[in-house]
Amino acid sequence: MKILLDTNIVLDLLMDRMPYADAAVELFSKVEDGTIIGYLCGTTITTVYYLASKTVGAARAHEEIKKLLTLFEVAPVNRLVLESALAIDFNDFEDAVIHEAACHAGADAIVTRNRKDYKKSRISVYTSSEMVRILSAQSD
Repeated sequence: MKILLDTNIVLDLLMDRMPYADAAVELFSKVEDGTIIGYLCGTTITTVYYLASKTVGAARAHEEIKKLLTLFEVAPVNRLVLESALAIDFNDFEDAVIHEAACHAGADAIVTRNRKDYKKSRISVYTSSEMVRILSAQSD
């Protein structure tokens, strides 16, 4: 199963944002052990770097990005993705870009903390805790 994690899920883990961090840790673990194929949008990588460099410095941010790139595939953001994002009826352009990158990468689902931002999604959208429950049920 190909799952694209929204930026907020990555930040939940990296910033240890409770109560969300535990589910994010579980999802990262599922990517690491190969249970799921994890994707991040190209814009997520740049956003995480920017925010991490502000809080922990550029060197540590650089290391965190390297770790993310060893674990996750990257859903590219190119002209086609951006044009598609402009054409869909989403309230937030950033969410539209993440959605379209996920669709173009062939993701089966998006995992986000803000499901309401993806009401018009063409693919399944779950919270991190919902996805953890789904994956647990599949492994039983």
